[in-house]
Amino acid sequence: MKEPFLYRFLRPIGTVLMKLFLHPHIIGKENIKKDGGLVLAGNHTSYFDCALLYASTKRTIHFLAKAELLKGPLAFFFKNYGIIPVDRKAKHNKAATSEATNYLKNHKVIGIFPEGTINRTNDVIMPFKMGAIKMAKEADAYIVPFAITGKYKIFGKSVTIVYGKPYKVKSDDLEKEKHILEEKISKMILERK
Repeated sequence: MKEPFLYRFLRPIGTVLMKLFLHPHIIGKENIKKDGGLVLAGNHTSYFDCALLYASTKRTIHFLAKAELLKGPLAFFFKNYGIIPVDRKAKHNKAATSEATNYLKNHKVIGIFPEGTINRTNDVIMPFKMGAIKMAKEADAYIVPFAITGKYKIFGKSVTIVYGKPYKVKSDDLEKEKHILEEKISKMILERK
């Protein structure tokens, strides 16, 4: 599986710009293992969240993202940046989860926001969807939970991302495992407030 060429070219530039202008605080990036399949799963606060994850590791992250990004003037960019399109109108996204699971089995990194969209509520997190848990279980991959807190501010005290310890889905009770992931991420967020 070839790495997307735009990603290899633009990630270092984006990382420098992110660190120069937004001064993110990155905690626990050593928890992003240097090899093997990983699911990076956490809360979604802004359109900048993907760039924040990109700035956290040199490993290529393939994000699950809405299929609409592959239409219109930016389609070329997103197609060549390694995203996996998700049809958010479909009840089950078998094509997207199958593709992502295949990446994991080939020792790649998947980035996912289990809330499914940016959280614009007052809740700590919105209820998670099952994708992260299902993919990690099927591929026997580690999940690295992350929590994003703060706001993106230019030249100010900006956003913080905390990566938790990697762990594997142990039970066949995926609903229970989903709640474990929700609790881990909620706790990480609340500890930063």
